[in-house]
Amino acid sequence: MTTLRFVLGDQLTRDLASLVDIDPGTDVVLMVEVAEETTYVGHHKQKIALILSAMRHFARELAADGITVDYVRLDDPANTGSFGGELARAIARHAPDRVILTEPGEWRVWEMMREWSASLGVPVDIREDDRFFCTRGRFARWAADRRSYRMEFFYREMRRETGLLMEEDEPAGDRWNFDHENRKSLPAGAQTPPRLRFEPDAITREVIALVAERFSGHFGDLGAFGWPVTRSEALEALAHFIADALPRFGDYQDAMKSGEPFLYHALVSTSLNCGLLTPREVCVAAERAWKAGHVELNAAEGFIRQILGWREYVRGVYWLRMPDYAATNALGASRPLPWFYWSGETDMNCVAQVVADTRRHAYAHHIQRLMVTGTFALLAGIAPSQVEEWYLAVYADAYEWVELPNTHGMALFADGGLLASKPYAASGAYIDRMSDYCAGCRYDPKVKTGPGACPFNLLYWNFLLENRAALGRNPRLGMPYRTLDAMPPARRLQIAREANAFLDGLSPDPDDPSATRPAQLALDL
Repeated sequence: MTTLRFVLGDQLTRDLASLVDIDPGTDVVLMVEVAEETTYVGHHKQKIALILSAMRHFARELAADGITVDYVRLDDPANTGSFGGELARAIARHAPDRVILTEPGEWRVWEMMREWSASLGVPVDIREDDRFFCTRGRFARWAADRRSYRMEFFYREMRRETGLLMEEDEPAGDRWNFDHENRKSLPAGAQTPPRLRFEPDAITREVIALVAERFSGHFGDLGAFGWPVTRSEALEALAHFIADALPRFGDYQDAMKSGEPFLYHALVSTSLNCGLLTPREVCVAAERAWKAGHVELNAAEGFIRQILGWREYVRGVYWLRMPDYAATNALGASRPLPWFYWSGETDMNCVAQVVADTRRHAYAHHIQRLMVTGTFALLAGIAPSQVEEWYLAVYADAYEWVELPNTHGMALFADGGLLASKPYAASGAYIDRMSDYCAGCRYDPKVKTGPGACPFNLLYWNFLLENRAALGRNPRLGMPYRTLDAMPPARRLQIAREANAFLDGLSPDPDDPSATRPAQLALDL
C-alpha cells in the first residue's frame, strides 16, 4: 500500500500526526510551494522567505532519513499554484491508495481539505493536530454555555492539566498570574542582550533571491533576515532566549524603546508557528530555568502564560467561532486603513517606529502590536477586515488562527467582548509611560487638545464619545465615562471636532498627494 503524506508549510514537525507512522519503504511525503499561499495577502518578503527556506530544509532532513519526498518548487513551470492542483498532480504521479494529512491551521485550508476526498477520488485521512496542549474538541467543551471566554479561567485549567508551574494542586508561588509584576517601563541606560540571529545559508540565500525577484512589490526588507529555518537553529534560539533574555523578560515585557525592536522577547514565535518548535518543549524550558533558580517566577509565568494560556486560547476561539467570527464588527468600524501603516510616514513617532521595525524585521512585540498600531486602529475606527489583513501580511509569525482573534477580539473589540472584557483603548499617556517614543515626537502626550496635541489623546476621548451606545454600560469603562461626563459640553465638542479633522486628513490612497510614501511600496501583486 502506497500512502501519500501531504505536509504543509506550517507543519514542519518531525513527529507530526501525519508522519509518526510513516513507512519509508512505501510512503511518499508531498511538500509544495504554491503561488496561492504566497499571495492570498501581500505577505512580508521575510515571511515568504522564512517559510520557503524552512520547508526546503525540512524536506532535505526527511530525505536524509531515507524518506521519499516529492517537493514542488514555486518556480517549477508545471506548478499549478494551488494545494488542490498540486495534490491532484501528485496523485497522478504516485497512484497512492490513500492520502494522509494533519488538520490545517487556517479555516480556508480546512474548507479545501474537506472537499479533496470527493474531488480527487482517493481516501483522505485528516488527522488531529496534536502539537497543541488543547485540542479543538477540548476547548469546545470548556467554552460550552459560556457567554464570554476569559483566558484566565482557561489558563488555570491548562496549568492543572499540564502540571506546569504547579506545586501539587496549587500554583507555584500561590498565584496563578504575575501580570501586575510584568509591566515595568525600561530604566534609562538599561542594557539589552545582543540577540541571536542566523546568517542565511545557501538554501536561504537562494530563496531570498527568488523572493526578491518574484515578490518585489511586497512590503518589507530582506536584508535583515536572520530567522531560524531549521530545527537545530530553532533550538539554539530558544536556548539563547532562556539564558540571556528570559531573566529580564518578566519585568520588561511591556516596555518599548526606539531602536530596540527585540528587547527581552523570545523571538521563537516564528519557529513555534511553523512547527520547528513545539509549545510543550518551549514551556518546559522556561519552567526548568525557574526551578534551577536562573529566572524569577514572574518571568517564567509571564512567558508560559503567553503560550500555554494565550496562544492555546486564541486558537480555541478561532476554531470554535469561525467562519462567522471574522465578519463581526461590534463597534461598526468602517474607516479605511491609513497608508502610513505601509509607508511608516507619519508624524506620530510611536507608529513610525513600529512600522519601521516591522518593515525591517517582519516583527514587532505584543505591546507594539496591541498598544500602538492596534490601539490607533481601534481609536480611529478602522474597518476590522483591513486591519486584520495588514497584521496577517506584515508579520513573519502571522497565521490566521493566531492573528485573527488577537486583532479582531483583543485589539479591535470587534467581537463585542467575547475575548476581552473591555476595549484596550489608551491615550498617549500609556505610550509615554511605557516607551521613549514620545520624546522624539512632534506631538506632546501631555497636550489634550489644540496645537501639538497627541492624536492618541484626541482619539481616545472621541472613541468614547462615538461608541457610547455600545460601551457606556461597560463596568470597566465607568471611570473614563464619568470623566468624560464631567467635561464642559464645549470641551467635548472641541475634542470631537479636532479628532474628526485629524481622521479626515488620513489617506488610504498611496496616489493621494497628501499621503506621502515611498513610490516603491506599491502593493500590486
